[in-house]
Amino acid sequence: MRKKLHSLKKIKVRQDWSRWTLYNLSRLTVPPAAEKTFFQQKWAAKSLTRAYHGEQVREKQWKRMFRRNIPAVVPMDHAYLARHDGSEQAAGRGSGADVRVKQRQLPSTPYMHMTYYPIERRLDTAVWRALFASSTRQARQFIVHGWVKVNGKKMVYPGYLLNPGDMFQVDPERVMYATGAKKITTRKWRRITRIRASQPKKKIHPKATEATKPPGPISSEDYNGTRKEMQTPSPELVKERLLALMKEAKAALVEDKDKSAKEKQSLRSFKRAVRRAISVYKGQTSESLKTLEDQLSFIKSRYTSVSLGTEVGSEGLHREEEKVLAEAFRRVREQNEAKSDENPKDLTKPYATPWRPREYMSAFAFIPRYLEVNQNVCAAVYLRHPVVRPGLAEVPTPFPIETSQLAFNWYLRRR
Repeated sequence: MRKKLHSLKKIKVRQDWSRWTLYNLSRLTVPPAAEKTFFQQKWAAKSLTRAYHGEQVREKQWKRMFRRNIPAVVPMDHAYLARHDGSEQAAGRGSGADVRVKQRQLPSTPYMHMTYYPIERRLDTAVWRALFASSTRQARQFIVHGWVKVNGKKMVYPGYLLNPGDMFQVDPERVMYATGAKKITTRKWRRITRIRASQPKKKIHPKATEATKPPGPISSEDYNGTRKEMQTPSPELVKERLLALMKEAKAALVEDKDKSAKEKQSLRSFKRAVRRAISVYKGQTSESLKTLEDQLSFIKSRYTSVSLGTEVGSEGLHREEEKVLAEAFRRVREQNEAKSDENPKDLTKPYATPWRPREYMSAFAFIPRYLEVNQNVCAAVYLRHPVVRPGLAEVPTPFPIETSQLAFNWYLRRR
């Protein structure tokens, strides 16, 4: 990538997911026409739009691709076509009795937004539009390195022009790397480790350590009859899952009005038990509570040591509330195991694991109409060439129609 691809002094919108592009998009406006000549306006519009559309394509190559004929679709009124056969258009011609037929008013057609529609056929642009890469330059790199197939065959030419019906596929590991969050580099990790090592460690008194030692784990045989090893979720995750369970119980109380009084009472007790579990769970770390059994034991000990009112008493939890909490923790464990199986932590991957989306991805996460994408297998089909309709141009562009019109006139003059 060349130097100074992004500039904050001069607005340049690029085809990538970055904070500089997002900032320049917020500053993008229509350039004033009174201060420049018509030639200067066309030049400025051409420079601005070419920085986004096909920035990786040379100017001579783009001039050969430019077409003055713009593909468009005009929708016909099916009700009018069903009533008339077209002969009414010539009724009264030559006799001064012209018949004017009322037709529906369609919005204006933004033809000038289709100036760069030939670039959308390029393979590297299509890979970026399908959200398989974070920029067109990265998509070009994937193609050159042989990670992209077209109709089942490896394609190493980024400028390959797709035809309607062509299917292209990118290696899923490359897509995970391109769209996932960046991994902390070794140099940055060493710097973080050096800063932590330089900080003085707090001395903990041994008696204080024994006093704050968490209670021993209790077996899950008391609740489900089987001893099962449980994974260690973070406190934030456990709290989030418990809150979700409490919301489900609240929704069940609101939606299901036909429930019996006993079922409603059990749901209310479940909400109370989960709420108390969340309140006593604050401030705990995953190091002090190694398993879910330790966490349940800790909650029980807190209930025993702290008076929670007349309903529970100083003797601790009721047997029913213990079963309710055990069921809640069982559901949290199952959700945590399912999540860890789908999105595990793998230090060998070049991207951050567990996988999460790249920053600033949501602002650019859209797929054009002329592509049909399957994210599960990282494949897409180029359905047809982009067209313009009344009120809609299928070529995504961030520029207003005045800027696109000036750019079209620039290339139209040079044909």
